Amino acid sequence: MAALGARVAVQTLAFFIALTVLLFFAAGTFHYTDGWVFLGVLAVITIVITAYLAKKDPDLLERRLAIAERGEQDPVQRRFQKLAALAFFGMLVVAGLDHRFAWSHAPTPWVIVGYALFVAGYAIVFVVFRANTYTSAVVEVAEGQTVVSSGPYSIVRHPMYSGGLLIIAGAPLALGSWVALIFVVPLVALIVSRLLNEERFLSDHLGGYREYLDRTPYRLVPHVW
Repeated sequence: MAALGARVAVQTLAFFIALTVLLFFAAGTFHYTDGWVFLGVLAVITIVITAYLAKKDPDLLERRLAIAERGEQDPVQRRFQKLAALAFFGMLVVAGLDHRFAWSHAPTPWVIVGYALFVAGYAIVFVVFRANTYTSAVVEVAEGQTVVSSGPYSIVRHPMYSGGLLIIAGAPLALGSWVALIFVVPLVALIVSRLLNEERFLSDHLGGYREYLDRTPYRLVPHVW
């Protein structure tokens, strides 16, 4: 457990260092309140979810950490991941540049809306972790994995991605930037492309998944798609 904790700490620290450098280098100053608050909120969320998994489902934490360390194996999904990472980091850079050059400024009520979406998205992610111990950061079928159709999976096929949509929509507003919202469209397009590819893979490799698709018609948004 100590070794797992050390690996989680190293990976998390590296991630937050990268976010901090991107945001404040782009902003050209450390006097970026929206940036500090954003990092603080994200840090609290990360600590809470990680602590829960370490206590309640260390196997899931270990699998996700190992997957993150080795990366996506499928070349198509690897391209999706790289493009999504570039778009997300680009969103942070543009938000920082927006602060530096004052291209736009989201009023406080909209910043609050942004945080509401951001936190709601991570709340959905947390519920997904509780419902499915095989929640993966890559497209694969683990040994002993079965189809999960209860909880959030009874509402939409890809609740993790549904939470991701809220996180993506909320982040630019939380950072006080209207301009950074331009990255929402490509990120949503990448999520849709990834999940369609994932459905084809799971249909071929996970027993019972085709039947699950028939029972659960909506992919991301109930009664919409």
